[in-house]
Amino acid sequence: MATTTAEQKRARAKAEYDAFVAQCPSRQLLDRIADKWVTLVLAALGSDGSHRFGADCGGDPRPLRYSELSRLLAGVSQKMLTQTLRSLERDGLVTRAVTPTVPVTVTYELTALGHSLHQTMRGVKGWAEAHMDDVLANRATYDTRPA
Repeated sequence: MATTTAEQKRARAKAEYDAFVAQCPSRQLLDRIADKWVTLVLAALGSDGSHRFGADCGGDPRPLRYSELSRLLAGVSQKMLTQTLRSLERDGLVTRAVTPTVPVTVTYELTALGHSLHQTMRGVKGWAEAHMDDVLANRATYDTRPA
């Protein structure tokens, strides 16, 4: 019986991931990244910090302070933002840096893995903004059709 290296085991496991299969662990990851706050945090970490309502979060990804993220993400509670950032840090998508200043400065930045997902999340956010009128019109049509 031939032995398998760790790299071969990882490659085989990767090939076996199929989110259409109920027990596939990749479903947990899809659940995580499909969350609206995760999508918005990952999109915001590409912001230049000067986001205005209706404008795109342009610029290259850069670290943002917790307070900057909180301002960008209108409506997010402190608890939800903290939970979201912790889960992203746990998954290796975001790093947290604490600078011993008065008051303490905490910044969040995309990791290499986070960068690989960043453009997709900005794309999802942009698609939602660009097509909201179409979706609203379709909803209105659907809601007024005969049963």
